[in-house]
Amino acid sequence: MTTTQPQEETKYQKKILTAELTKSLLISPDSKHLEFKVREVEQFPFKAGQFVSIREMRPDGKWHTRAYSIASPPRTNGTFDVVLNRVDNGFMSNWLCDLEVGAKVSFHGPHGLFIMREPKHDAVFIATGTGIAPFRSMVHWLFADPERNRERQIWLVFGTRYEHGIYYQEEFEQLDREHPNFHYICTLSRGREDWKGCRGYVQDHVREVVRGREGMIAYICGLNDMVDANRKLLMEEMGWDRKQVVFERYD
Repeated sequence: MTTTQPQEETKYQKKILTAELTKSLLISPDSKHLEFKVREVEQFPFKAGQFVSIREMRPDGKWHTRAYSIASPPRTNGTFDVVLNRVDNGFMSNWLCDLEVGAKVSFHGPHGLFIMREPKHDAVFIATGTGIAPFRSMVHWLFADPERNRERQIWLVFGTRYEHGIYYQEEFEQLDREHPNFHYICTLSRGREDWKGCRGYVQDHVREVVRGREGMIAYICGLNDMVDANRKLLMEEMGWDRKQVVFERYD
């Protein structure tokens, strides 16, 4: 998907900014939810679905930069959230997870074209793992204003292996209860025997969501195999046009 970003957004893209960590929450044994406040500006404009590139200098004196999808809707107070996993021998992920409140990070952005198109059609959001981040941003943005989602059905299909990998479950379940046109589906591929929710891979449930529906759009975010499986399902099995499938791959 291509888009032209407003001037007030693009002026921040190449500028190195500083953000202060204001909250750090352990949301699974190896995952953190981090909240930041940008220091140089009162507002940090971005579109739901975009990412920031956080950088830090390695012990060898070289800068290391990693992209993280913003896991919060656009706000007017210069703040943004990210969610990330620890990675074995991963410099940036472990450095960020070990930060204490008050620490500073340097970054640039916002970047990215994985943003919501004009919300004119029913949509299904498909995510696994930390691929949930841009959809947390999109969903909260959509349902903050009734005009953005009026007469549209929105599904969020989220998959992970185990119960401890379910991110923001209470938030999405509450939105599901409050909004008749929002449908949250969480599925586990390796859930315990006492797991009472959905089982299997996300594409198993996406097939049921989209069957018989026309004019929908799908947004997919996660690892390569999951993205490929759902693109194949939608375009080859369901006959969707490639323009109806917007995706972003995670490393």
